[in-house]
Amino acid sequence: MNTKVLLVDDHKIIRAGLSAILKSETDICIVAEAGCGQEALDQVRQTRPDVVVMDLTLPDMGGVQVTRRILAEHPASKVLILSMFLDENCVYASLDAGARGYLVKDCAAEELVTAIRLIHSGCPYFCTDAQEIMMRRGLTSTAAASLTQRETEVLKLTAQGLCTKEIAFELGVSIKMIEAHRLRVKRKLQLNSIAQLTTYALKNGLITV
Repeated sequence: MNTKVLLVDDHKIIRAGLSAILKSETDICIVAEAGCGQEALDQVRQTRPDVVVMDLTLPDMGGVQVTRRILAEHPASKVLILSMFLDENCVYASLDAGARGYLVKDCAAEELVTAIRLIHSGCPYFCTDAQEIMMRRGLTSTAAASLTQRETEVLKLTAQGLCTKEIAFELGVSIKMIEAHRLRVKRKLQLNSIAQLTTYALKNGLITV
């Protein structure tokens, strides 16, 4: 099945270039384009994309805000940030909003295609520089050592993008049990969000990008 992609960027020439790259891939289908945040929200409601390639700078609202609103309305979509900017604030704001990947616009075409495929499959994808930024906030191995084997499994599957129901099915336990494990993981690691759990899992080698 083709990966349905929505392109969000306020520059038509950028969208045209991205479209030309992705249209050559037989497993990727561009279902819509948007030049501003409101248009992106409207297109998500109409087309239900699998992956949204999102610029951070839009004329009516920031890409982080748009990402947050998209995922609140349609959590099945996954957002890949594609920006000219790469700093700690941008990367962490994107993660906190729920983005599953981060690339800079000077990346190779092949890396963009790889990122879209991996994100659609449930794996996060961050460029090398973004990974380095994320690892600067990693916690100590002492915290990791406090996790039980089952808590580590729940952390890993959560970071891979599985929902609570999917993790429960994967591990053969109840949804309430998974929720309890995840709560204990958050308490032990002193983390609050799925984005922070993903960052922690990346830093400690529980998942790869």
